[in-house]
Amino acid sequence: MDNLNEVKKIINDSNNIVFFGGAGVSTASGVPDFRSATGLYNRENNSKYSPEYMLSHEFFVDHPDEFMTYCKENLMLEGIRPNKAHYALAKLEKMGKLKAVITQNVDSLHQQAGSKNVIELHGNLRDYYCVKCHKNFDLDYVKKFPAEAHCDECGGIVRPDIVLYGEGLDQNNISYAVNLIAQADVLIIGGTSLVVYPAAGLIDFYRGNKLILINKDTTPRDSVADYIINGDIAEVMDSLVGD
Repeated sequence: MDNLNEVKKIINDSNNIVFFGGAGVSTASGVPDFRSATGLYNRENNSKYSPEYMLSHEFFVDHPDEFMTYCKENLMLEGIRPNKAHYALAKLEKMGKLKAVITQNVDSLHQQAGSKNVIELHGNLRDYYCVKCHKNFDLDYVKKFPAEAHCDECGGIVRPDIVLYGEGLDQNNISYAVNLIAQADVLIIGGTSLVVYPAAGLIDFYRGNKLILINKDTTPRDSVADYIINGDIAEVMDSLVGD
């Protein structure tokens, strides 16, 4: 029995699965990843700054206009839709098999596909807030401004509710994710290079023997996986969960 069929049986037999995913989950939807050859970090941009720096807390504070312009051009993408991986995971949750999706992505595609229990480690681009008075705003409000948005009450800068470089992750989300992973029967990891910490370190809390790693390329953590499937996450998940 090859890995795909074996993993399919594991999924069929379990009702305590947790999925941990990264940027690769959304590439089939047209969302660029970060570290691949065609990812954001390897693209030419018209700025004198690196993409990593432009997505940092320091850059946001010093250059809020350029920060928001970069986000609008590279992260706030129009017309993106969930792909087969998102729908497969939503289906597993509806079947009572998947307990949660833990994602490093900020695109909300898991929710669009129908997933309910989604832990967004790096925040999302649905929600925005004023850094001065903390009033909440949505994407439609932010889009009205050509560059940085300003609060309609205090005039403060409105920023996306995402975790930038130099900022800490939400500890409540981390604790919840750790508990889910520690109690999981099956942990599926997909579409992530597993090099971004502390998020990548969460897999160390898994105690089971059904760690399934799905990725196009090798990762630094391949040696700890019980099953490895190299391939496109959207196609693989569709094969594993499809009728």
